Amino acid sequence: MDRGQPDENTVRAALALACRAPSVHNSQPWRWELGAHSLHLYADLARNLPAIDPLGADLVVSCGAALHHLRVGLAALGWKAVVHRLPNPAMPDHLAAVEFEEREPREPHIALAAAIPRRRTDRRAFSSWSVPDGIIDQLVRAARAEGVEAHEVVGTARSELLAAIVTAAEAQESDPAYRAEIREWSGVYPGASAGVPAANIPAGSRQYGDLRLREFAPGELLQADNRLLGQDAGSLLVLSTSSDDVLSRLRAGEATSAVLLEATSAGLATCPLSQPLEVVETRELVRDQVLGGSTCPQLVIRVGWAAFNADPLPATPRRPLVDVLTGQERQ
Repeated sequence: MDRGQPDENTVRAALALACRAPSVHNSQPWRWELGAHSLHLYADLARNLPAIDPLGADLVVSCGAALHHLRVGLAALGWKAVVHRLPNPAMPDHLAAVEFEEREPREPHIALAAAIPRRRTDRRAFSSWSVPDGIIDQLVRAARAEGVEAHEVVGTARSELLAAIVTAAEAQESDPAYRAEIREWSGVYPGASAGVPAANIPAGSRQYGDLRLREFAPGELLQADNRLLGQDAGSLLVLSTSSDDVLSRLRAGEATSAVLLEATSAGLATCPLSQPLEVVETRELVRDQVLGGSTCPQLVIRVGWAAFNADPLPATPRRPLVDVLTGQERQ
């Protein structure tokens, strides 16, 4: 082991946490390369979903979430990640280079790292209890610490966002290529290393009060209480950035991770919603009608309280580290 550098077991432990990050339909579109004194994050373009994510925005946001999970994991293990984003303009898929500084872990780092294995994307109806303003403020601050704005969408703006979700769904569901990708990446069989299993997809209606969620392959997950379908009090947060370039999307992914882990630590259920931003027309609608044209939307996050008697969600599968990590071993 090099003096002043984490050993390989530490790096692998942090990477195992990083690879628990949420990604578009659990595609896990990242790969890592381990150097003698650094770790490098690349977008795995072979795992892009062109019909679902024609802009490639979801892919980069997913990689940003993995980068933040890595930072949290390293911090809990006693190392600060020194991140150089987009370090090589000649290689646009090279999203980050990470160096290491030894740092004593603090309680907030440990708490966030502990939230990583507990976090789930919960597509079920949430309870009728609203999220307190104080917790919403915590989530907003978590996003801003990553250089990203988070807006709770209420009133007329919420109606505009919900309309954009419906319009995007109608546009996508009329596209055979989109429907084929959804079939490929959802309802996956037991033993698969990627995709959304049927056990994590609600059976029956996905209309929760005024909100319609994306249609996946048929699911097996039962609602804890079907009465909640009309009483869901989940909040909707839109994460946005001043620009809409690759760096902005990467930072939005880091903010996504920060918000989801803070929400999980607070006991909330969460569900990222990218559908209204995957269609150019509705992405522009969200920018202009929901955000007032001031910033560029990158992701919607639904947060709320799970039903009191909701069963724990199973973990979705992950690719083994050997499939996503290359590079030399430290001596």
